[in-house]
Amino acid sequence: MVLLDAPKYDARKARMRRNIIIGIIVAIPFIAFFTWYNWNWFEEHRVNKFFQAVEAKDYSRAFGLWNNDPQWQQHPDQYKLYPYKEFVDDWGPAGEYGTITSAKILVTKQYGTGVVIGIRVNDNPKTLFLWVERKSKTIGFSPVELRF
Repeated sequence: MVLLDAPKYDARKARMRRNIIIGIIVAIPFIAFFTWYNWNWFEEHRVNKFFQAVEAKDYSRAFGLWNNDPQWQQHPDQYKLYPYKEFVDDWGPAGEYGTITSAKILVTKQYGTGVVIGIRVNDNPKTLFLWVERKSKTIGFSPVELRF
């Protein structure tokens, strides 16, 4: 074989290479859009699990989700700023929304180090805004409200 001898042209291999390149070019915008659209999925999922626990009246589990501490009962003194009793007063039947039977996420937006999530509770026209801290995965009341 001489240095300038080129390998024989393989049409099948060339077609496969072209199709792979086209597939990658088509997939990149699709993956980018999918990633952008679902960017806050983990935080939305956490809030949905929280409201499922509240709707089931499992306030102990809901409090654990709120603080990202499923073993919170072993050290309740760590939660003196927002104790369990106050939590049940806010989210239980005596709370602002009464017995919570439904919750629907209306809007989410990344803000600072967390995500602001707007929720419609019990078809109440007033939107409730919660904050999910990305790093600690704790839930709290949002310091900001979104316009949508």
